[in-house]
Amino acid sequence: MDIKLTFMGAARNVTGSRYLIEANNKTILVDCGLYQERDFLHRNWEPFRCAPDKLHAVLITHAHLDHCGLLPKLVNEGFKGRVYCTPATADITKIILLDSAHIQEEDAAYKKKRHMREGRKGPYPEIPLYTTTDAMATFPLFTSVEYNNTIEIAPGIEATFYDAGHVLGSAMIRLRIIQGEEKRSIIFSGDIGRWDRPMLNDPRMFRFTDYIVMESTYGDRRHQDKKEISDELEEIIESSFAAGGNIIVPSFALQRAQEILYYLNILLMKKRIPALDVYLDSPMAIKITEVFKRYSELFDQDMQRLLKEQRSPFDFPGLKMVETVEESKALNRIMGTIMIIAGSGMCTGGRIKHHLANNISRPECTVLFVGYQAVGTLGRLILDGAKTVRIHGQQHPVRALIAHIHGFSAHADRDDLLKWLSKLEVHPKRIFITHGETKSAEGFAKFLKGSTGYETMVPDYATTANLE
Repeated sequence: MDIKLTFMGAARNVTGSRYLIEANNKTILVDCGLYQERDFLHRNWEPFRCAPDKLHAVLITHAHLDHCGLLPKLVNEGFKGRVYCTPATADITKIILLDSAHIQEEDAAYKKKRHMREGRKGPYPEIPLYTTTDAMATFPLFTSVEYNNTIEIAPGIEATFYDAGHVLGSAMIRLRIIQGEEKRSIIFSGDIGRWDRPMLNDPRMFRFTDYIVMESTYGDRRHQDKKEISDELEEIIESSFAAGGNIIVPSFALQRAQEILYYLNILLMKKRIPALDVYLDSPMAIKITEVFKRYSELFDQDMQRLLKEQRSPFDFPGLKMVETVEESKALNRIMGTIMIIAGSGMCTGGRIKHHLANNISRPECTVLFVGYQAVGTLGRLILDGAKTVRIHGQQHPVRALIAHIHGFSAHADRDDLLKWLSKLEVHPKRIFITHGETKSAEGFAKFLKGSTGYETMVPDYATTANLE
């Protein structure tokens, strides 16, 4: 067999997921993600290691930016093939890319003015990484693939998408490559979800495959879900009311924002928390919530039952959708106890930075993290205990209470990852451990080797593996 697999991203780091497959005289990219860690941002600006106009197709596992966020740049530089993903991922990705492009444009204009004022230049060009025009140019390339349907990507190359249980529409992708009488299968896990989570079905498991490329974001640890999410959320809300401060929640617009609304709705229905004004200050999250309503058939049985009982978690008293900049700025004048849910989830851009600037130095306020914070991001700096943080060029002392609910994580932990592999009936030839910081990836590779005897490899950035 002549198959080459090159790790162009998410190799010994979490974001920037990109895997290049060369087989049957075709090049195919699985994921085209944006780097979000500060130390790797320069890679977003570098030329692609494969010629975009020579790429045959791109397969997207799900709509998070670190898996799809560099598509507009790829198209701008010449890619004209098809982008395959599930229907829900296609709809959500279009929303996310437009929002990302808009932020790129705004940030570039803001930095240009600030750098002129300060008489200096930043490390990156003062232009958008890509524009809204670039983002819209990707839309005609999308081709939707339903779960469990096998399609031919190219002669001798087939792909099947399976439910990953991570976010709405997320998929694991199995590539099947045929060369003469020989066949090889490669499973790309994307991000693996957790079992028995609200809204979504459990992750799909597999019995046979030759190779696996799997994530390891939490591969070196178990989730510390010491309390139920609803209990922790209840305590934080009650203490915030007692202190008279606001609750600022950096949140991913996809899945995490909707899950927060789900738990808030449950608490309010059971009268476990006082009436609370909740502001979803994210036009992107608002649009994605509408997509959730359209794809109700993807929900698990419990969520289906709630919807049939007309108890949608996406609509409850006190929930307000904030769309305009003026409405968002008006929230700065509210000193009482409200909850503001805004993006981005790692505090790398968007409206959350403005809300942090206005609340992080107030000791009565709470900054509540509900998701993973990659190394080098503003969110990680805050979570790691920074005394001051730089937001929009200004230093802000951190005086607010910093809280973190671990149970919201949509990523499998070490035991979940092992469980996902437990149905395999034959040892794979090799498992490539990616999408994790070096400590996490190497820790899981060692654990997996010791637990199962599987051959594992933690690839370095830009390395190529020959699949035999």
